[in-house]
Amino acid sequence: MPKRFVVPASDFSELPRFPGDLELAEALTTAAQQLHDTATPHSTMRAAVRLAVGLLPGAEHAGISVLERGSGRSAVAWTDEVVRTAEASGDGGGPEPYWDHLWHAPVVQLADSETEDGGASLAGLGLRSALALRLRADKRRLTVLTVYARKPGVFDDAATRVGRLFTAHVSLALDSVTVREQLTEAMRTRDLIGQATGILMERLNIDAAEAFDSLVRASQRENVKLRDLARRIVDANNAT
Repeated sequence: MPKRFVVPASDFSELPRFPGDLELAEALTTAAQQLHDTATPHSTMRAAVRLAVGLLPGAEHAGISVLERGSGRSAVAWTDEVVRTAEASGDGGGPEPYWDHLWHAPVVQLADSETEDGGASLAGLGLRSALALRLRADKRRLTVLTVYARKPGVFDDAATRVGRLFTAHVSLALDSVTVREQLTEAMRTRDLIGQATGILMERLNIDAAEAFDSLVRASQRENVKLRDLARRIVDANNAT
């Protein structure tokens, strides 16, 4: 794998400033607003692939995939079926070789899929250039936004820099919507457990503490999550 395709890591102080490029600044602001208006991580990623095509110079298609270390990758958002096929091409057999560099660098460029290692599957789909940018990373999993073009050598340094600015916004939006979703689920779980506790209090003629303890013990005994057991109790009560 030629080294020129791997873009070394850098902090945001090394990213370019655009003091005179009001159009780009306005486009990124608009994109950020649209990303933060989404309601779920999935809708955030769907918005991100659509916006990426409009923002990144040369981009014609875009997709987001999750890469598991030592395994294949799964597509989670895409602009079209060609990209869905490209993003899923590593499923079951491991990803293309150029993806491995994303464990060590935030950006990887593929200049020409017809001549470079690991690009055969993209070339077969008519996708000649690719620019992959990390959105999230931990020891075992990467979430990556990739843009594609049908001509070789499309993604230059300018596209990479805009891509890094854009993915910073996408990452922030994903973190924000994930937290909101978790808080919403926590509230729903609390309400559900409260309903189940109330049902047990009435049925068993016990107080709230005893009812909750009974629910916890049943959850441990049956090896069922507390919220799932609470839902079963509430659903059964509503059905009677």
